[in-house]
Amino acid sequence: MNLLPGHPGSCWLSTAPRTTYPPVEGSLHAETIIVGGGIVGLTTALRLCEAGASVIVVEALRIGGQVTGRSTAKITTQHALIYRHLIETRGRELAQSYADANRSGAARIKEWIRQYDIGCDLESRPAYAYTSSPARRADIAAEAEAARELGLEAEAIDKAPLPFETAGALLFPDQAQFNPASYLAGLARAVVERGGQVFENSRAVLIDEASRWRVVTDGGHTLHAEHVVIATNMTVKSPVGMANRTQPRSHVAMAFRTDGPDMVDGMFIGIDDPTRSLRMGRDAKGPLLVALGPKFNTGQDGNVAARFQELEQWVRQRFPVRDVVWRWCNEDYDTADRVAFAGTPDPEKAAGFHIATGFNAWGISNGTAAGMMIADLVSAKSNPWVTLYDPARPYPKDFHKNADSQSILDDVEDIAPGQGGVLVQGDEKVAVWRDDAGRLHAVSATCTHKGCTVTWNNADRTWDCPCHGSIFAADGSVIHGPARKPLASVSL
Repeated sequence: MNLLPGHPGSCWLSTAPRTTYPPVEGSLHAETIIVGGGIVGLTTALRLCEAGASVIVVEALRIGGQVTGRSTAKITTQHALIYRHLIETRGRELAQSYADANRSGAARIKEWIRQYDIGCDLESRPAYAYTSSPARRADIAAEAEAARELGLEAEAIDKAPLPFETAGALLFPDQAQFNPASYLAGLARAVVERGGQVFENSRAVLIDEASRWRVVTDGGHTLHAEHVVIATNMTVKSPVGMANRTQPRSHVAMAFRTDGPDMVDGMFIGIDDPTRSLRMGRDAKGPLLVALGPKFNTGQDGNVAARFQELEQWVRQRFPVRDVVWRWCNEDYDTADRVAFAGTPDPEKAAGFHIATGFNAWGISNGTAAGMMIADLVSAKSNPWVTLYDPARPYPKDFHKNADSQSILDDVEDIAPGQGGVLVQGDEKVAVWRDDAGRLHAVSATCTHKGCTVTWNNADRTWDCPCHGSIFAADGSVIHGPARKPLASVSL
């Protein structure tokens, strides 16, 4: 049994408005159906509603409770050291497009917060990328120069304003942070006020095309549209396969109670391995220090609980924090060139089909820019970021690391309370976990996406796919795609 401190869940959800949109009922039609109620989906929806289009958003669970609502929620154009890399690998013109897209995305968020009166704890903060290694000062100086070349305000400074020793930092002033779950609740409200429809607890299980696009939900209800947008973190369907173009990655996050709101003044990310990220936040009881640990490939770590323990130790060695109040895992997808895949993958064979994925953990500004771009594509308008995010661009075939190599347990007696593992029962691999009362629960260990063997996450008590990042609850129900169907029930 893992006795991890803190409440399991994102601190942002504790103060966000609870949404109560109904599930889909009957047969509905709109010009555009958006699958996924995160930052990409709701940004696309609101832009289209503002243009007078008819829009339906279907969210599998609850608005704000998934990837966006579990992020660090930094509204910033500083994405660690990105601009020198883009200039050197994809050219100055594309690097300029990336800077412009993210600057526009950040500005759009702030404008909508003002325009729609969204209460989401928006605060202006500087952003810092820091190093503890003197050998990396040159990297920071080069990044500052590259950012300035692209019109961004950036400065290399001697040390970060942190209570431990650093050897230098990259400063982007006048950035911002917010509560992402509250922001999404505000976007959903604005969509409805503008004539759009939002449905929750409505997982899309079938997406296909006949005379127009058709989406069928797990309740058996059907939606029809001329355009469909798949905004589900990893695409659950695409005419151009995305699973092997991306690498699923996760990180652990913890929120610590502090004595005041100024334990750190700014948003911080380390550029040394293992990378960690810091910012202040708050819940209903007061200020919090929010810390993120280094990334790891989803489903490829058999002891996620140890990552929480390591992160807590690292924070307590550097900050006078009090109790751990919240803890959670979040997932994203990396791309080889560090730029998202978004847009229309195959406009000839699948006209009206749009996707967004692979945000490399910088989905707040990038996701907003991608949603703005997709709305333009749906409206047949030109957009300057189509080439930047092109989902059909070339990629290295060896980037994705498929790791379907789950170790097999010998006997259920090897499973302690709070733990899980995979057993072989006849010709079938079975995912078994034992609850705190000692009862055993079993589902198929075969991911319903591509058939890989799932791994037990001993911190979140989920079954995580080590191949393409699907995450299932302990009972086998889908939390994150690309899987659309639950793990099958099994009798031991």
